[in-house]
Amino acid sequence: MTSARTKSWTLTLRSSSHTEEFGSTIGRHLQKGDFIALVGELGAGKTTFVRGIALGTGVEPHVVSSPTFTFIQEYAGPLSLAHVDLYRLEASRELADTGLAEYLNGDFVVLIEWADRLPASWMPNDYLSIQFSHSGKNTRRANVQAFGPRSSGLLHALTSDAR
Repeated sequence: MTSARTKSWTLTLRSSSHTEEFGSTIGRHLQKGDFIALVGELGAGKTTFVRGIALGTGVEPHVVSSPTFTFIQEYAGPLSLAHVDLYRLEASRELADTGLAEYLNGDFVVLIEWADRLPASWMPNDYLSIQFSHSGKNTRRANVQAFGPRSSGLLHALTSDAR
């Protein structure tokens, strides 16, 4: 059971289309300045989830691809999205060279894959964290945690939509 005070929520995603649908649901609630930290092993659904976010925010989902080699992809739409992939980040000192700081000014929704590689000093005070894990051949588990008032409100909206 989920209450208005819930700071975390775990759900099972039964397919990649379900993962994309989950992202789309969140995307419909996002605002400029929102920050989502995505964590999970390779193939856990992070990029598929971002594709859903794009759909929910009015960005064409087919333009979404993993920015593993570019670090950051920007997607323009009603909300500007900055899709960041830190998989290849070897040392935190490389962050300054990625251009990430330019996207943390509140004008973008920032979606960071491999956010566990982001030093704590780069994390905003208010963000949503989603940990993806394999729980079967095609099934994933998503654990959503809210840190801060805006993200707690977002989590509450999501759990209300799920009822």
